[in-house]
Amino acid sequence: MPLVCGVRFRGAGKVYHFAPGDLEDLEVDDQVVVETARGAELAQVAMAVREIPEKEVVGELKSVVRRATNGDLQNAERFRGKEEQATETCRAQAVRLRLDMKVVSAEYSFDGSRLTFFFTAEQRVDFRELVRELARDFRTRIELRQIGVRDEARIVGGLGKCGRVLCCKTWLNEFSPVSIRMAKQQDLPLSPMEISGQCGRLLCCLGYENEYYRDVKGKFPKVGKQVDTPLGQGKVVKICVLREMVTVLLEDGSTVDMTADQLSGAAPLEQPRARQGLTAAQESTLDAAIGTRRPEPRRGRDGGDEEEGARQGASARPSRARGRGRRAAGPVPAMPEKQAPSEEGEPSDGQEKARRSRRRPRPRRRERRDENGADASGSQAAASAEGRAPAERGAQRDEGRPAQGEEAPARRRRSRPRRRRSQQADASPDSE
Repeated sequence: MPLVCGVRFRGAGKVYHFAPGDLEDLEVDDQVVVETARGAELAQVAMAVREIPEKEVVGELKSVVRRATNGDLQNAERFRGKEEQATETCRAQAVRLRLDMKVVSAEYSFDGSRLTFFFTAEQRVDFRELVRELARDFRTRIELRQIGVRDEARIVGGLGKCGRVLCCKTWLNEFSPVSIRMAKQQDLPLSPMEISGQCGRLLCCLGYENEYYRDVKGKFPKVGKQVDTPLGQGKVVKICVLREMVTVLLEDGSTVDMTADQLSGAAPLEQPRARQGLTAAQESTLDAAIGTRRPEPRRGRDGGDEEEGARQGASARPSRARGRGRRAAGPVPAMPEKQAPSEEGEPSDGQEKARRSRRRPRPRRRERRDENGADASGSQAAASAEGRAPAERGAQRDEGRPAQGEEAPARRRRSRPRRRRSQQADASPDSE
C-alpha cells in the first residue's frame, strides 16, 4: 500500500493525496510546497502520513517538493493582499467589454508567477480579449476559470439559515448530490425559499440525516395505511422519526403511540388504551356517538344533576316565557290587564281589536241564473219556505230594475276577499 499524506490548498477545499517522499515526519497544519499540473503551489497538510489502499489513489500520485520557508510564506501573504484590487480591475474590464459574466475572486500563486480569476456565467463566454487586457495590466500569466454557484458560495462565504457560517466555507470538503426526495423524506415544506441555501441550490444539510430518516421510516407502514394492531384495526396518521414511534387511529376514535415492536406485537404496550388528548366531556360525547356507554349527566353550577333537578322542579317551578333564539333573563314582565267595558255598554279598545282580528270576510257565493236573469236554483222552494206569493216575488224583482227610458246605474265590481277596496270603488255611485 502506498504511503501518502493529505493536503488542502485554500480554505475548506478538497483533500488531495501526495507522496511525502523523504518528509515522512510531516504533521497536520504544516505548510509545504507541492508540484501540481499548473506548477508549484503552496498547500497545508490536512492528513498525516499514512498508508492507504491502492484503489483510493486517483490518477498519478505527485510528491511533496519541500517544506515552505519563511520567504515563501511572506511572498504568499504579500500577493494575497493584491487579490482584491485585481478582482476590481477584472470586473471593470469585463463591463467595458460587455461580457455577460460575474467575476467572483482572484487568486495569486505563492510566488506571483500566475494570477487566476474565478467567474460565474450562465453561458459560454469568449474572454480572449479580456485575457489580453489583463495580461497587459498585471504583467503575469493570466488564467480564467468558470465555477458553479456552490463554489461561489464557498469562496464568498456567509451565514446559513441556522445562523452559523456556511458548511462549505468551514469544514465541508466536497459537495454531495442533494435531491428533492430528501426533503420529502424528512417531511419538510417543499417551498424553494425554505429548502434552498445562499447559492440558490438545495441545502447541503438535507443529506446529513437522510439515511437516518430512511431507516426509521422503513420500519413503519406509510401514513394512511390500515394496519392490524394488538388493540384492533387502526389507521396510521403520523410517524415521529425522532421518537421512533407511530400514531395509530383506532376504530373507536382513540389514538395510541406505538413503537415498531409494539405495533407488530413483539413487545407489550407500556401504556393502557386511552384517549390521548381528549377531555372527560369529549370522551363522554365520543362514547355516546359510538354507542359504547351512556354519557354522564351534566352537572349544574351547584354540583347537582342538571337533568334530575329539571325533572323534579318542573311542576313546582312556574314556566317562563322565553324569546326565540335566546334565554330569558331576569323576572318575567307582568302581562297588561284587560280593559273593562265602559258603563254605556260600548266595547273597550281591547275587545274591539280582538273582534276585528276574529272577523274574516266570507267568499261570495255565485248563483246560477237562467236566460231571463232569474235564480235557477229553486225559486219555488224559497217562495214556499217564506210563505210568499209569486206576485210578491215578482214585485221584489222588478223593484230594483230601472224604468223604461232611465239609464241603469253602473254596477260596482266586488273585490276578492281579504283585499281592500280601492279609492275609485269608494267614489262610485253605489257608495253614495
